[in-house]
Amino acid sequence: MTTLHPVPFVAAVASANAESWRQAGELGLALLLSAVVGVERESRQKSAGLRTHTLVGVGAAVFTLISKYGFDDVLRPGHVVLDPSRMAAQIVTGVGFLGAGIIFVRRDAVKGLTTAAAVWVTAAIGACAGAGLPVLAVLATAAYLLVVVGFPQIERHLPRSSTSISTLRVRYSEGRGLLRDLLRETTTRGFTIDDISTETTGPRGGAVVSGAATVEVTLRVHGKASVHDLAVVLTEMEGIEAVVTGDPDAIDD
Repeated sequence: MTTLHPVPFVAAVASANAESWRQAGELGLALLLSAVVGVERESRQKSAGLRTHTLVGVGAAVFTLISKYGFDDVLRPGHVVLDPSRMAAQIVTGVGFLGAGIIFVRRDAVKGLTTAAAVWVTAAIGACAGAGLPVLAVLATAAYLLVVVGFPQIERHLPRSSTSISTLRVRYSEGRGLLRDLLRETTTRGFTIDDISTETTGPRGGAVVSGAATVEVTLRVHGKASVHDLAVVLTEMEGIEAVVTGDPDAIDD
């Protein structure tokens, strides 16, 4: 007849419960921090937004937790040894494919690089939380927010090369005859126009002329002056509806 020893049994149950709560806390941290990254992406109306980034982070945390705790019952010192880092390595590979699906090319410009990088960092944040590294997970989230929120402000004050190419997208209502004024203002302020393309679409809400089609002009320019200052001047021109500036390889990130 088997004799039960209640004290060791209760201790084992308590230890298991404590470990379960720890895992729940690590998963919750991954959920929270991944959502922080997702909110920033969602606010910029990116295709990979709140849900995508949160799921990536949570998934990475779950895989890491499985790698840490999922094989305790089969480990035998000296007989069965597992490398918990192998699961994390597979996360890196899997997220790489996901990021590749976000990046695409349009009109010879690469788009989505920042969003793909954000997905990559979110997976790392989730893996940190799942691995029981909460401080590193929080620091990684703070670093992400610093890069995507703070760096653009710094970039605006950095000296630009006279050969550096920037992109301007200007939208106005068709029939205004603004293209000539737009080009003259750009060249007058010391910019050289490398390429220009126009696209006409159907009526849009908020058009100055009711029922008029909308023209979107894309300019690739270079010069030593500030592109953002040029954008401000163009925005103040009568009839201009919107002006968007950025690096030609990252304007849509």
